[in-house]
Amino acid sequence: MRTQVVIIGSGPSGLLLGQLLTQAGIDNVILDRASKDHILGRVRAGVLEEGTVRLMDEAQSGSRMHAEGLPHDGFSLAFDGRDHRIDLFGLTDGKRVLIYGQTELTRDLMDRREATGASTLYEAANVTPHDFDGDAPYVTYEKGGTTHRIACDFIAGCDGSHGVSRKSVPEKSIRTFEKVYPFGWLGILADVPPVSPELVYANHPRGFALCSMRSMSRSRYYIQCSRDDKLEEWDDQRFWDELRRRLPAHHAERVVTGPSFEKSIAPLRSFVTEPMRFHRLFLVGDAAHIVPPTGAKGLNLAASDVHYLYEGLIEHYEDRSNAGLDAYSVRAISRVWKAVRFSWWMTTMMHRFPDTSDFDQKIQEAELDYLTHSQAAAMALAENYVGLPF
Repeated sequence: MRTQVVIIGSGPSGLLLGQLLTQAGIDNVILDRASKDHILGRVRAGVLEEGTVRLMDEAQSGSRMHAEGLPHDGFSLAFDGRDHRIDLFGLTDGKRVLIYGQTELTRDLMDRREATGASTLYEAANVTPHDFDGDAPYVTYEKGGTTHRIACDFIAGCDGSHGVSRKSVPEKSIRTFEKVYPFGWLGILADVPPVSPELVYANHPRGFALCSMRSMSRSRYYIQCSRDDKLEEWDDQRFWDELRRRLPAHHAERVVTGPSFEKSIAPLRSFVTEPMRFHRLFLVGDAAHIVPPTGAKGLNLAASDVHYLYEGLIEHYEDRSNAGLDAYSVRAISRVWKAVRFSWWMTTMMHRFPDTSDFDQKIQEAELDYLTHSQAAAMALAENYVGLPF
């Protein structure tokens, strides 16, 4: 079998890249070791930048997103028992974010791909890229007890931080940067109305909390917890009680409780690999970088990677130019590090660290006070939150 581009991984980045290529008439095949049902069962982020929304529209997969997504023009920073609203729309000349669950975005891309007849192979075992340092790369996989081979021009590694793509790169050819934070996020999903029509980020002496939503009847809540905490230690009642403690009183009294149908603990870390291109293999999304969820950048960074790689592939096939592919890593990493910086800054500003000194705490309080009383500081936050331009 032969195709032009093999995409390893059918998460949002792989599906988005695949659909954009399909719309442009560039043949591609997506391989994933997981089943379709498993992929649709993943619970992930749900804050979309305008650039991500535009790419979904370009992939002709955005109609349900626009019908069901919730546009947000701002969010609240809560500390000292009060709300301090960040007016995203007013501070960025009319930009906003869209609340739409990653699972739903993935489903939309899957449905569109099936409608266009493009090829996706699920439950493909032992997917392995080969010879991507030469001019004739190929990918092998096993299915039905048989080993299959797909020859291609390029390989896009969209298979996440634990996937095979990055692991296939020789250690001497890649450099990694990592910061591990000394806490995690305990998150739940529950079919209850959100406490506020906009997101609430809370800084409290007991730790960080976030009130988010997937719809006006489904809420997503997080609280900062120890990296050593176990899920079995947190029944629903304990979670709701702790969430209320960390919110201003007017929000706490509006918390509607109910049984959670998903609960997880996510450790927080920043992770970046350089470069993101290895001749004919390109790393995309979580395969190349991880950011704390505080700044809502993970999914959106994956989309920006897709943008740069898609542009490069279009130039290669339509204009016979490799300039875009040659520039892919530099362009993508420049935006990645800005998002890593923003996510680190938001995390540092909103969380309580176990080794924080009295001096450090006063600096954090001064940072929050300055941010909410300076239009210039608030504008910088808003500009990064809605997403820097591609």
